[in-house]
Amino acid sequence: MKHSELNWDQSPQFMYRVIVDNSAIDSYAHVNNSVYLRWLDECARAHSFELGIDCDQAVEFGFGMAVRESRVSYLAAGFENETLIVGTSIVQNDLKLRIVREFQIIRPSDGATLIRAEIDYVCINIKTGRPSKMPNEFKELYVCCDK
Repeated sequence: MKHSELNWDQSPQFMYRVIVDNSAIDSYAHVNNSVYLRWLDECARAHSFELGIDCDQAVEFGFGMAVRESRVSYLAAGFENETLIVGTSIVQNDLKLRIVREFQIIRPSDGATLIRAEIDYVCINIKTGRPSKMPNEFKELYVCCDK
C-alpha cells in the first residue's frame, strides 16, 4: 500500500518512516507509550529540517519551538519489526508565538491508525528559555496545511 493511499485523517504535509526495533518494546511486548512521543518529535524535527529550519542549528540562531502541550490518543499497539508511518501537518500558526501540529501514526500492513496526536508549540528564545516573538523565518516556513 502506498503511503498516500493510507487512511489519513488529512493528507500529511510530511511523512516519516519508522521501523520498530527491540529498544521500543516494553514489558507488555508492544511499543512503549513514551517511544511514540519520541517518534512524534523526530518527525517534527525532520519536517522542520525539510522546510529549512535545522533544529540543531537553532541554538546558534537563538530561537526554537518548544512543546507547550501534547494531547495523544493511543488507539492500537505497535510491535517489533513493524514499519510505521508518522504523518504530520502544521494546522495553526498565529505568526506570533505558537504553532500547532497534528500527527497520525499508521501501520501500512493493515492500515490501522495507532496514534492521533496534537502538539502545541511556543517559540522561545533559547538563551533565556522564555517565550519570544517568532522570527520571520518561522513565520514564512511554518506554513499551515489546507484542511
